[in-house]
Amino acid sequence: MKAVEYYKYGPPDVLQLNEVEKPTPKDNEILIKVHAAEATKSDCELRSFKFAVNWFWLPLRIALGLRKPKKHILGGYFAGEVESVGKKVSKFNKGDQVFGSAGLRMGAYGEYMALPGNYTIVAKPSNMTFEEAAAVPLGGLNALHFLQKANIQNGEKVLINGAGGSIGTFGVMIAKSMGAMVTAVDSTIKEEMLRRIGADHFFDYTKEDFTKSGQTYDVIFDMVAGSSYSKCVKTLSPKGRYLMANPRLVDMVRSIMSSTFTDKTAVFAFAGEKEEELLALKEMIEGGKIESIIDKIYPIEQAAEAHRRVETEQRLGPVVLSFKNI
Repeated sequence: MKAVEYYKYGPPDVLQLNEVEKPTPKDNEILIKVHAAEATKSDCELRSFKFAVNWFWLPLRIALGLRKPKKHILGGYFAGEVESVGKKVSKFNKGDQVFGSAGLRMGAYGEYMALPGNYTIVAKPSNMTFEEAAAVPLGGLNALHFLQKANIQNGEKVLINGAGGSIGTFGVMIAKSMGAMVTAVDSTIKEEMLRRIGADHFFDYTKEDFTKSGQTYDVIFDMVAGSSYSKCVKTLSPKGRYLMANPRLVDMVRSIMSSTFTDKTAVFAFAGEKEEELLALKEMIEGGKIESIIDKIYPIEQAAEAHRRVETEQRLGPVVLSFKNI
């Protein structure tokens, strides 16, 4: 089978399309023929081993390889078709069209991958292509996880900082589906897209600091590593909630103090990527409440170009790799 591999940390050019052995599923696993996978910022960080949040570096380096990667095939989020089913797996059948998360096991940059049947994998939305479905799990699961913790009420004001990325675009749509008035923060080139998917207001962070606007918000959902914790908390309304997707260690400590000693709450709990959450996203997609906003689809042999696109931060939503012509 074909797979994009990397054997050393470095720039996008370390990614190479190679012929590798097709995996053999165990009794508790399913073999998936991958049709599409999202090229994520996390993939780029794992490939280069440069992380926006520095405290991730040491534990991941120990787990994934000190001098070179232990796992050679990236890709945690995918859509595809069940090729075969282990004898201990009962919830899938050959030919099922599915999408989901491979977690840190990764492997979605390969034509086939074997995953345990109890992983977060469910039937693909009937109204989506494989490419559209592959763009859902990362952004959708993370956005839904945080916004559900915020317990958003109809009419509340929600600000999403870093709204134009994989998580942010789903954050905008999910918050709107909850009845929120949504303000998006990102660069100028993303304003039209963000307003189209539901943003009521927009800040261009290159021209204006939303924390100095005089506006306050019931919820701030923040994807931007390095945001000022104190400025964001001060921009919350009474009983406001600050959701941090890329927290620094110091901000984690401060969040405990804020939540304990003030009327404001700061949350940094990471998404568990649960099956019931992915099923909820599927229902929202099939109900027309949310959709995939794909920046560009690259053939798998152009994985390096896809990574360059992700790293420019100029993308309008997720970047997807397709195995369509392999």
